[in-house]
Amino acid sequence: MLSGVSEWFWQERLWFPKGLGWDDLRDRDGRVYAKAQDLWVALPIALVFLIIRQIFERTVATPLASLLGVKETVRLKVPHNPTLDSYYCNVSKNPTQTSIASLCQQTGCSGRQVQRWFRRRRNQDRPSLLKKFNEASWRFTFYLLAFIAGLAALIDKPWLYDLKEMWQDFPVLTLLPSQYWYYMIELGFYSALLFSVASDVKRKDFKEQIVHHVATILLISFSWCVNYIRAGTLIMLVHDSSDYFLESAKMFNYAGWRNACNYIFIVFAAIFIITRLVIFPFWIIYCTWVYPVTIYEPFFGYYFFNGLLMTLQCLHIFWAVLIIRIAIRFLTHNEKVDDERSDRDETDESEEGEEEEDTKEMKKNGPVQNGHTVHNNNHSKTE
Repeated sequence: MLSGVSEWFWQERLWFPKGLGWDDLRDRDGRVYAKAQDLWVALPIALVFLIIRQIFERTVATPLASLLGVKETVRLKVPHNPTLDSYYCNVSKNPTQTSIASLCQQTGCSGRQVQRWFRRRRNQDRPSLLKKFNEASWRFTFYLLAFIAGLAALIDKPWLYDLKEMWQDFPVLTLLPSQYWYYMIELGFYSALLFSVASDVKRKDFKEQIVHHVATILLISFSWCVNYIRAGTLIMLVHDSSDYFLESAKMFNYAGWRNACNYIFIVFAAIFIITRLVIFPFWIIYCTWVYPVTIYEPFFGYYFFNGLLMTLQCLHIFWAVLIIRIAIRFLTHNEKVDDERSDRDETDESEEGEEEEDTKEMKKNGPVQNGHTVHNNNHSKTE
């Protein structure tokens, strides 16, 4: 059964234009072509990236954070309360007023104490500035090096300057060593990001990030299998061209370097809009969607490849809206650039007063069951 499914999946009419097939991609006369089994190399590369990242964050990112003034966020644990903790873990992290009233009856705590417990418990689960800085510095390093390497691999290639050249002699396109390693390293990196997504900082666009990683891995893998390698290298180069600016802006933001963060973010926004909303749809997608049908009849692989590109483009538009909103707020009101996707620590200016009132209440009525006094967990430095 599995062999039948495999035979159906790899049938030539799905992945190639009429008259072309897998035989055209067999190594011959010293010419080497991409093969599907090559993609397995990305798995050990992903594992190596995970190991290198741990070493990098401990030996490079953390000392750099200290140099720039980023400090580990110290958060004291909330007092143990089985009833509140069970509700937090199993029901909701943000109880309604009705739930708060019920929890007050179960625990003997006042409404303010329950609200404060949940607020501090949510803060306790949020990642520290140091963790965010380390993650941003790792991605900054990779994206910068990947962009430089990709540019070096493509700088002398004709399809960088004339995009129609990416289909010249397709699919009989010889695989170059630089293309091989560019593909395997990019695929390994995005696979590592997918493996580490559970431990990375979770933002409000978490689901969009997952879609992006999966679409990128499918796009890289598919373009490799059917020898869309020239198009694939151009797509990766366009995406790497702006990402390192974003990660460097995050690093300065976490370090409290407001002006550096703001101006780098504006540069990032300009490059992002040019590359993702102009070059990507009107140059690259045009040459993968419109131009190929002038050479051969559309086939499943053609629709599949362009469908993945359109998925990425939808994500580009989603992120562009967030970026433009932040940029406008900074340019018109000179506000600090903040990542709208990030979850911030919750603060309550009246908490000191609340604690004084609670103390008076406890003196008047005696100790309250499970109403423990806890240290303030507010933090003024937010992302």
